[in-house]
Amino acid sequence: MKFVIQRVAHANVVAHANELGKIGKGFMVLIGISKDDDRSTADKMVDKMIKLRIFEDENGKTNLSLDDVGGELLIISQFTLYANCKKGNRPSFIDAGAPDEANALYEYIIEKCKERVNVVERGEFGADMKVSLLNDGPFTILLDSAEIM
Repeated sequence: MKFVIQRVAHANVVAHANELGKIGKGFMVLIGISKDDDRSTADKMVDKMIKLRIFEDENGKTNLSLDDVGGELLIISQFTLYANCKKGNRPSFIDAGAPDEANALYEYIIEKCKERVNVVERGEFGADMKVSLLNDGPFTILLDSAEIM
């Protein structure tokens, strides 16, 4: 599982000409789910993300978590995080999770986030979406379950 976490001043997502989600200060998170991921992986990834201390404290040090600053989440599914570009120029997505299983884990991740964060917005699994954000920093972190578990 991969989470691309961008610390944002604000972000929103649109699909089918409708705004699906909009947040203020917080994280816009692109989530890639592999064929090997399960709920246990999701639990560990969500816990790590929410505990990340990447907001500045009163001394300008990145020492505060999402909870510490009352941050919000915008969660977007992004199977292309599992693009394999080793052969040729056309990416392969054989390592991405099967759509039904990946969607179930995506929904599970959203529910787990809602248990711990007051504002959790989302995209639409499998849809063509337009994401806008103001990256604060810029500050972007890649969490990869292969590296943290």
